[in-house]
Formats: sequence, C-alpha cells, structure tokens
Amino acid sequence: MSFLDVISCGFGAVVLFYTIISAQSGLERIKESADLAAEARRLEERVLDGYKYLAELRNALTTTDEDKVRAAGLASRVIEKIAATRVELARNEFDTLARRESLERLKADLKSLEEDTRRLKAQAENTNTGTQVRSVAGDGDRQYLTGLKVGGKRILVLVDASASMLDETLVNIIRMRNMSPDRKMRSEKWQQAIGTVDWVSAQLPADSQYQVYAFNTRAWSLVEGSDGRWLPARDSKSMGQALQALRRTAPADGTSLFHAFAVLQRLSPAPDNVILITDGLPTQGERPPAFKKLADSGDREDNMEKAVRSLPKQPPPINVVLLPMEGDPAAPTYFWRLARATGGAFLSPPRDWP
Repeated sequence: MSFLDVISCGFGAVVLFYTIISAQSGLERIKESADLAAEARRLEERVLDGYKYLAELRNALTTTDEDKVRAAGLASRVIEKIAATRVELARNEFDTLARRESLERLKADLKSLEEDTRRLKAQAENTNTGTQVRSVAGDGDRQYLTGLKVGGKRILVLVDASASMLDETLVNIIRMRNMSPDRKMRSEKWQQAIGTVDWVSAQLPADSQYQVYAFNTRAWSLVEGSDGRWLPARDSKSMGQALQALRRTAPADGTSLFHAFAVLQRLSPAPDNVILITDGLPTQGERPPAFKKLADSGDREDNMEKAVRSLPKQPPPINVVLLPMEGDPAAPTYFWRLARATGGAFLSPPRDWP
C-alpha cells in the first residue's frame, strides 16, 4: 500500500507538472496570437492607405492625361495659327513689294511727265520770249525784281554763303550758327538767297555763258569741276547742279569780298556782268585776322574798301542784290556806290521775294 501511494503521488506530481507547463504554453500562444492579430490589423490599415493613395494617383494620372490632351490640342492650334500667320506675312510682303514696284513706276511716270512739262515750258518760253532759258512761276501779286539787267555774254553770279545769311538779326544768327546743317539750310533768309539765284538763272540769255560761285572766307564754283571756265546758259543740267549744290550748302564762317572779287581774275575771258547777292559789309579781308574778335563797323568798312580796290581797273557792271541785315547801316551806301561806280544796279528785294 505504501508503495502504491508513493507511485500515485509521483504520477500526480508528473501530471501536475505537465498541466502547469501546458498552461504556460497556452498563455504564450495567446500572447503571440494577439501580437499577430495586431500586426495583421496594422498591415490591413497600410493596405487600405495604399489603396487610397493608389486611387489618388489614378485620379492625378487621369487629370495629367486630360491636360496632355488639351496641351496637344492647343499646340496644334498654335502651330496652325503660326502657319496661317506666316502665309499672311508672305502675302503682305508680296503686296508690299508689289506696291513698292507700283510706287516706283508711278514715280518714274511722274518724273517723265515733269520732264515733258519742263520741255514744253521751255519750248513755249523760246517761242514767246526767245531770250530766257528757264522760267520762274509766281503768284499774280508777286513782286519781281526790276531794274536788274541780266544781260551780257559772260555772266558771273556771286552768292554770299557766310553765317550772316542765316537770319536778319544778330541774336538769331548766333543762335542758328550752332544748329544742325539741315536747319541752317532751311533758314528763311538762305532760302530767299537760293530763290534769288534761281530767278537770275531764269533770266540768262539763251546765247550767253555763266558761272555761279559761292563765297564766305573763300570762293568756290557750285558746279564741280568747272572752276575757272564758263558754262553755256543752254545747259540746264549744269544749272540744275549749281542750284542743287547751293541747296546743300549750309551758311557758315565770315565774309570776304576780296576772295569773291578774285574770281573775276580767275575766269578767262573776264565776265562782262556780275550779280552779287549778299547782305552786308565783309567781316574779313584777304586773310583772317590774327586775333579772333567781332568785326566792328570800322573793320567792315575797311575790308569793303580793300575789296573794292582789288577789282580790275575797268571792272564789269556789278549788280548788287542786298538782303536785310541788322546792325550794318553803312552797307546800303557802300554797295550803292559800288553798283553806281561800275554801271550796275543796286536792289534790296522784299522779304516775300521770290
């Protein structure tokens, strides 16, 4: 009996031991199951988040595809518009070129008509007047120069191109002297001087010869390459060159009548009629002054007397066309004496002439 009790107690101890061990193992499995369930839930949440992000990405991709389609459509329209613009530009360039060609043709036709008109006018003048090679048209109430005899076989025209020809007043002369050459050439007084030369050129006898010189501190022929020789009055081309050169001349520097009168010695044979277009007594003599200073009335009168003494012993008639000039009251007297002594005429035209 005692042995059985011992065996039973040992068996019970073994069963109890296994029971305890089994219970611990169950607890551990329960714990592991709970951890796995929690991990599964986390994974499920991540999967759900992934599905959500995937849906957003699909939506963004759909929007991007739509934008791409719209951009492609817009690019096609832009390309079409560029092509249409190029076609329109080419058409406009063609039209512009055609218009230019048409304009050039019209200009050529107009030039031809003008030449025909001038030729017809010249024929009419030769028929009616017989002595004038050019004409100057004017208004009905226009006052022409009278008393000026544009006659002779060799006619010399001397036109003053000094700075004083820019205006009538000293203040405006000083102001305009610093302006651009284009503005100087458009001054009212200079345009009147050019108009006077134009008028004189229209009165030249058809069988005469002429020469046109401009002068300031020097003298030069307005027809290039003709210095020292006479030009036929019938040569309208050379007269046109002279007038064109005068229109391109900007008045500048001082005035030296000594160099202007020296032209009479350079021409051979000598002129038999001189037309002097100026506005006052000279500010310089044969050489410029050693010291720059404003020439006063005494200096100007002295320069005038020296220039007159430089004339030939038997000078041709000198006809003076005196334009207005402020601050030079002795000029009319001196130039009237010069014209009177040589058998010429002295004239002072109105401001609206020619």
